[in-house]
Amino acid sequence: MAFEAYDDYEQSERVQQWLRQNGLSIVVGIAIGLVGIFGWQQWNKHKAEHQADAANLYQQIQVAAAAGKTDSADSLTEQLLKDYADSTYAMFAVSDRAERQVQAKQLDKAVESLGWAESHASDPNLKALAQMRIARVQLGQGKAADALAALDRMPPKAYEGVAQELRGDALVKLGRPDDARKAYVAAKAAMGENAPQSVQMKIDDLAVAGKQGA
Repeated sequence: MAFEAYDDYEQSERVQQWLRQNGLSIVVGIAIGLVGIFGWQQWNKHKAEHQADAANLYQQIQVAAAAGKTDSADSLTEQLLKDYADSTYAMFAVSDRAERQVQAKQLDKAVESLGWAESHASDPNLKALAQMRIARVQLGQGKAADALAALDRMPPKAYEGVAQELRGDALVKLGRPDDARKAYVAAKAAMGENAPQSVQMKIDDLAVAGKQGA
């Protein structure tokens, strides 16, 4: 019994000594942990509010654009790009602006808008979509080589069907019918049963042109 009492006393002394030696570090550790948890919660709250503000601004842009208030929509878009460049809504807004610019025949400005989208996109699919749209606008400008370069920046399987059809269109303009036909065939294969008849027509046109040139 005496030994048990001594052991209890000794253990108590050891615990108190350990606490005296390490108590401050424990308190500091707990405090740091609490600060970290609080900080993480605050960061998540800030992030959620940031996204909500961006969404609200994007909605204002849509309302202005739908009402035909292009200048207001463009001004709000600039604000969104400035203050919420890291949000997906900025990508949507600048892509919408590019579409308005295409409709207004402002193709250089559309390419510039889509270039912003390409350089700021963190999502690979959104980046590839911006690159594909750049290629489409550049084809409209008659800049087939630039369009081909934009398509080359895309991942091989990204939007494969549409991208390959655009590649074929660019190659036709560059006077490379054999390569264009391969691109159209690849586009049709990627699209499968959903391939529009226009793709097959482009393949057939190249075949006819090849026979006539033979």
